[in-house]
Amino acid sequence: MPQVLEFRLPDLGEGLTEAEIVRWLVAVGDVVAVDQPVVEVETAKAMVEVPCPYGGVVTARFGEEGAELPVGSPLLTVAVGPQEETAAEVLSGEDSSGNVLVGYGTGAPASRRRRIRPAAAVVATAPVVPTAPVEPVPAAGPVPVISPLVRRLARENALDLRELTGSGPDGLILRSDVEQAIRRPDPSRVPLKGVRGAVADKLSRSRREIPDATCWVDADATELMAVRAAMNAAGSPKISVLALLARICTAALARYPELNSTVDTAAREIVRLPAVHLGFAAQTERGLVVPVVRDAGSRTTESLNEEFGRLTSAARDGSLTPADLTGGTFTLNNYGVFGVDGSTPIINHPEAAMLGVGRIVPKPWVHGGELAVRQVVQLSLTFDHRVCDGGTAGGFLRHVADCVEQPAVLLRGL
Repeated sequence: MPQVLEFRLPDLGEGLTEAEIVRWLVAVGDVVAVDQPVVEVETAKAMVEVPCPYGGVVTARFGEEGAELPVGSPLLTVAVGPQEETAAEVLSGEDSSGNVLVGYGTGAPASRRRRIRPAAAVVATAPVVPTAPVEPVPAAGPVPVISPLVRRLARENALDLRELTGSGPDGLILRSDVEQAIRRPDPSRVPLKGVRGAVADKLSRSRREIPDATCWVDADATELMAVRAAMNAAGSPKISVLALLARICTAALARYPELNSTVDTAAREIVRLPAVHLGFAAQTERGLVVPVVRDAGSRTTESLNEEFGRLTSAARDGSLTPADLTGGTFTLNNYGVFGVDGSTPIINHPEAAMLGVGRIVPKPWVHGGELAVRQVVQLSLTFDHRVCDGGTAGGFLRHVADCVEQPAVLLRGL
């Protein structure tokens, strides 16, 4: 008789306690191989494809698409019996896929891991009874939706897709159908969950715990823009303004390390952090996310530019991992892309400061003792007043402004 193994939602790391089922990748009766992705879930950090550590035949799924499951609850059951073992091959450590999430995966002994050859897999004929007392959620029939963007739009606006009638071929629900439902005059509530809920919790905690203050200054960015134009004229990959500002920011943090720190409230200590892991705010369809560039203080401008590009692309297509979104020590917020000059952002808890950058626009400016039209930008620094006083914060911001105005002198390392 086949052995039924239960696969539970694993610990996805970084303190995450629950996840929402976005899309099932397998159905009951499907044959799965070891480490084959079986479900796509959304956490407060990112979209994640969860691989199954067992090979066999799927006998039950637990939870419908859109349901939230706590870590440790059943996801599916897999039948592994004599027929499957005949068709399986034992994976050695060298053959393992490495698709490991915290708490399960190919880290198990090789003798317990099996991979089903698709051509030789046979569905067990004996009756299969799940070993867990939890009953699977009965399927209510497939929802005629193909696009994950349509599912996401409906989810973010608390719409049940099963209540909509699609206008596409064979009743397919289109984006226009969801948008029309959103525009209905009936009141609609948007649940604070997923990314939106995580952002709300983090910003609320920042406001409760951090006594923040903000200082700002206008700077003449004409020379910085000229340096960027000269660098980009060389034919190498185009350097973004964000990469130049990040290089300036890390240089300023080297002079003012107080701002690259965090506060241990329990121990009543300021913890100075040895490395700069630079977060940057990015607006996506899923909401605001803050990807982190690791070891930004030791990177060149070109390296920073490359990593910004990689993380920005991943943010747009929803492939950021939890590791990409955690561990930041300082945040750079370029809100100038929204066409605004200034802002007083909320500190990304548990960090101690955030540098804000407004749009760079032509403005009247006194240059060389004469009135001229220059490229002007407003810089703002929001900081935790527990880690430093105004002198340190002002010194940091003034150094950033000086580097923006005179990059050829102050940042020869660019």
